Amino acid sequence: MPHHPISKDNPLVLASISPRRKAILEHISIPFEAVGSMVEETLVEGMQPAEIACRTALRKAQSVQHNHKSRWILGADTIVVMNRRVFGKPGDSRECHDMLLHLSGRNHKVITGFCIVDPGGETVHVQAVMTKVKIKRISETEIEAYIKTREPFGKAGGYAIQGIGSFMIEHITGSYTNVVGLPVCEVVSALLACGGLKGFPLIEK
Repeated sequence: MPHHPISKDNPLVLASISPRRKAILEHISIPFEAVGSMVEETLVEGMQPAEIACRTALRKAQSVQHNHKSRWILGADTIVVMNRRVFGKPGDSRECHDMLLHLSGRNHKVITGFCIVDPGGETVHVQAVMTKVKIKRISETEIEAYIKTREPFGKAGGYAIQGIGSFMIEHITGSYTNVVGLPVCEVVSALLACGGLKGFPLIEK
């Protein structure tokens, strides 16, 4: 039996309260309800970065499933990787300084894992999307000033490409929205393929 697609009367459940992911869904006019997943983003030794991101995304989606049965659920997790080192969200100013110093003048990868759970509770799509990002050489003064803005906290890698942190981005290869926190092209394509969306853009009658 086919499930009802996402609509204003049947909004997508976003297993995240990330302001960036909420803004992306709002910008592309997909009806949704944001729900905090309360899942800790932990690194698992021996796992590939893409596997870590997908695993966390799945755990987030599954953690809200019991309260949102018969709904489409989207889970996502974004991590920053350079030379096999995974950068999560900085816990304090010192950790943030260390992250930005390591990323300065170098290329790194931003990986977002996302998953879709259908209204029947079945995981119907899991995917990781990667974008390459080049950071300019940033000075100690710039790092300290940026940390004082408080913007880096709560962001994987310690920067926000869509905010003040854009001053340090030399170039990217791949999806811009992936770096923000949700790869729009891939997510929409997956929702269409799974039946979560009947068509796109959505036209509500």
